[in-house]
Amino acid sequence: MPNKSLDKFLFGNERSNIDWFQRFQIIKGIASGLLYLHEEWEKVVIHRDIKPANVLLDADLNGKLGDFGLARLYDRGSNPETTVAAGIPPYMAPELLRNEKGNTSSDVFAFGISILEIACGRKRIQLHGLPEQEDLIDWVIDCWDRGAILDVSDPNLVGLYTGEQVELVLKLGLFCSHPDPAARPSMRQVMQYLDGDVKMPDIPPDSTVRAMFTASNADSNAEDSSVGTISTGVGGR
Repeated sequence: MPNKSLDKFLFGNERSNIDWFQRFQIIKGIASGLLYLHEEWEKVVIHRDIKPANVLLDADLNGKLGDFGLARLYDRGSNPETTVAAGIPPYMAPELLRNEKGNTSSDVFAFGISILEIACGRKRIQLHGLPEQEDLIDWVIDCWDRGAILDVSDPNLVGLYTGEQVELVLKLGLFCSHPDPAARPSMRQVMQYLDGDVKMPDIPPDSTVRAMFTASNADSNAEDSSVGTISTGVGGR
């Protein structure tokens, strides 16, 4: 993978070298890989460490999932739940931070955070700048609520993008990172939304949705400060 990992382009010195078309194709590549792992291979695979640093780019900037050190394999028809939480807190679903078992839905959560970072060109937690921009989820919801969701797009894109695609990715990122696991789409649904085969539900960021996300973020931030990075060995295969 000559272009190494995606985070080098998003957060490193070469971040301006990746345009929106390339980012959208990378997002679809990640989604396609997760769909294969969750539903199309002979076993269910939970990756458990989805983040830009684990997305590798080939010579044509096609995105491929890497680093399966925390992954788990399950027979289809069995209960695909892990026994120990793993991953990096900003990408970990709230249920994992409450010591609940992970499954394919927790991968979907991490995917949601990752595509928000890809569209916005910044990490989820940013401790400098305006307080309302500290957590990426809160900032996207706030801008969406004000009818200015595209304001969160990466400035390095200099406006060279398809507004409908960026808006789709931002709303899909929120949909996938919903604090309620039952509300998150499957990766098959995600691919249908990205391919334009199915229209994503138009759920307004009303006070109920905002309250759920805010409460979830507060719990996550409290866990981040107390436990730091959580990880385990390979095992469980």
